[in-house]
Amino acid sequence: MHETSGTEASRRGRSRGFGLGLALLSALAFGGSGVAAKPLIAAGLEPLHVTWLRSAGAALIMLPVAWRHRALLFRRPALLMGFGLLAVAGVQACYFAALSRIPVGVALLIEYLAPALVLGWVRFVQRRPVSRAAAAGAVLAVGGLACVVEVWAGLSFDVLGLALALGAACCQVGYFVLSDHGGDEEGGAHPLGVIAYGLLFGALLLTVVARPWNMDWSVLAGSADMDGTTVPAVLLLAWLVLLATVLAYLTGVISVRRLSPQVAGVVACLEAVIATVLAWVLLGEHLSAPQIIGGAVVLIGAFIAQSSTPKPPRDVASRTGDDTRAETAMPAGSTGT
Repeated sequence: MHETSGTEASRRGRSRGFGLGLALLSALAFGGSGVAAKPLIAAGLEPLHVTWLRSAGAALIMLPVAWRHRALLFRRPALLMGFGLLAVAGVQACYFAALSRIPVGVALLIEYLAPALVLGWVRFVQRRPVSRAAAAGAVLAVGGLACVVEVWAGLSFDVLGLALALGAACCQVGYFVLSDHGGDEEGGAHPLGVIAYGLLFGALLLTVVARPWNMDWSVLAGSADMDGTTVPAVLLLAWLVLLATVLAYLTGVISVRRLSPQVAGVVACLEAVIATVLAWVLLGEHLSAPQIIGGAVVLIGAFIAQSSTPKPPRDVASRTGDDTRAETAMPAGSTGT
């Protein structure tokens, strides 16, 4: 029996390590979106048009996957539409709208309050215990993020802008919660199907907002400047679609199911650090000492959070304890039937 328990623990450990690796890869992929999008915006595309190109291109690539999992449209339509509305369209639309009213650093910091909001959702809505390590990691990550974005450099009080940034944070909570939803159920929603239809619904919603028929399509036939280096605009778009969207969502959703929404949420804070570092390397946007220190604090917070294991609900723990005592009481050779 001890050998079986050890094997199960080893299996869970490998699954958790794989999930952490996927979460880090997702943060790296998402973090590269700004580096690819900024030169396209500087070349003449509107931010919302870049967002639409990103979502629509990824949706087209995932069409074969959507067809393969077409049964999900009838079994889990609310989940798919919710993922498209919140995780794809909502986060991006609210974030870009917030940028038009408040500084980038402030908007980014408020959006990445999402890990703390995820903890609140798990604790008070789902009524599941939250480990102290996850809570401490979230606090450290948000504090470090404030240094990374240098939130003190451009504070301005705009109620609507702050509300839009908070809306982006709430939509990001929806991303983590919906990514985990149904993953443990028998015959639950397949993550690839959720991503494919989420991108499709998100692209449709963003079409209404972005109105791509007004876009300057000639920009994509030209080139963009990346810190003095000329790069074909279509290559940056491919980066944005394939890596920063398709790969990012695939690894992100699967990592949430391997870890937990609250742990994956804190690890996702690394996205802002990665984005800042990539902007330093590829766009020449140099980091200050507080940003470097803040990045280290975010890393520490993410490490503490990923080492936590959410406690099972009390009733589950109670049943597990009863089952264990029953097995212990069985005589040798008994099958329990």
